Amino acid sequence: MDTSSVTDTAASATRMRRRPLSVLRAGVAAALPGEPVLRTGHLLAVSSLVNAGLGFVFWIFATHWYDERTVGLSYSALSASLLLTGIGQLNLNDFLVRFVPSAGRRTRRLVLTCYAASTSFSVVVAVAFLAMVPVVAPRLEFLLTPVTATCFVVATAGYVIFILQDGALTAVRCPGWVVGENVIFALSKMLLLAFGAALGLFSGILLSWAGALVVSLIVANSVLMGRAIPRHERETKTTPPPPRMLGYAAADYSGSLFRMAGYTLVPLIVLNQLGAEQSAYFSVAWSVAYVPYLLARNMGTSLLAESMRGPERLVEHALRVLRHSGLLLAGVTVVLVAAAPQILSLFGASYSAEGSTVLRLMALSALPNLLLSVAIDVARARRRLRWAVALQVAMCVLVLGLTRLLVPELGIVGAGVAWLVTQCLIGVFLVLSWSRWLVPVTERSS
Repeated sequence: MDTSSVTDTAASATRMRRRPLSVLRAGVAAALPGEPVLRTGHLLAVSSLVNAGLGFVFWIFATHWYDERTVGLSYSALSASLLLTGIGQLNLNDFLVRFVPSAGRRTRRLVLTCYAASTSFSVVVAVAFLAMVPVVAPRLEFLLTPVTATCFVVATAGYVIFILQDGALTAVRCPGWVVGENVIFALSKMLLLAFGAALGLFSGILLSWAGALVVSLIVANSVLMGRAIPRHERETKTTPPPPRMLGYAAADYSGSLFRMAGYTLVPLIVLNQLGAEQSAYFSVAWSVAYVPYLLARNMGTSLLAESMRGPERLVEHALRVLRHSGLLLAGVTVVLVAAAPQILSLFGASYSAEGSTVLRLMALSALPNLLLSVAIDVARARRRLRWAVALQVAMCVLVLGLTRLLVPELGIVGAGVAWLVTQCLIGVFLVLSWSRWLVPVTERSS
């Protein structure tokens, strides 16, 4: 028998024995470009698309199995949980992306320290929020039952680890596993949603999120702690921690709070001013329109991680990210604008009628948002955190102020107008101030 045939047969058998997620991860990675900043960014983008696509199916099922009031209240509760996650995780996911590449033998300790700090703080802020629900969000009083309150706190703390493990996997150059964990999370979430609907649970949407997070965390961290971090510690030189590392974390965290508030408080404003039904229409449209925002954020994360390995190529990488991401986002935006009624009709005729204009406005706002996302990550790489914080404060103040001003007059369309106007104003400013943030400079040591 031909020796090469034996070899090929053995290789084929080995591939067949691979776990399905490993095959998927290897196939996706092989199809992407070799430049690390693009390869990592595209893998993270694939992860977001997979998560968004399966999340899209999740909300289709949710809107068919639950009425508009339940969907609106559940989405608003999840938005509140995501806001608390942003507060509780102390923005340590970006901290891990920034400092793990050079942590070497300190990597495991750094990751576990971030886990402990974030989960502890997230539990505190989640419990504090529940105590204030009667005052700050009276429509969410259904969260105060023992089972629902427990799920809310678990989901908040679990999502903190979910975000941090993404940052750690990206920093140790294992972004393919970010795709895998999102597949696990999305599929588990849908199975648990069906279980909750079959039992007629009002809190079935929240229960599905909490349970799916537990499953995903177990799988992803077994890979991260068991394989990825040990390899990174063996292959990476340990460098001394930079001075004022805690100061960096504190400043970056303050900026991230404003960015997160802009993303998560708008649904709550809509809920409080227009009610649960209109909140459902806005929330579903926002969940679809947020996909290109995630794509821009993922490419920025890749830019930050790779700039730590080659600071001298920061501007080159940033321009490459802008060019490639701009083309990708333009294509996604065209699809969302053209097919908004058809996309939202999958959730029901009322979602299409009420939410199509909002979806189009917010999809258009994603294009100038790319400039904002890249500018923030360039500033982080250069440790120019005042600039990064200022941009995030401006975004938050503009979008929340315009939303409160326009929603009473225009309904949920006002929220879409607020997002588009905000991103365009900041985008124009960044183009006019190009020389302040995207020119070659002598990089400061990290």
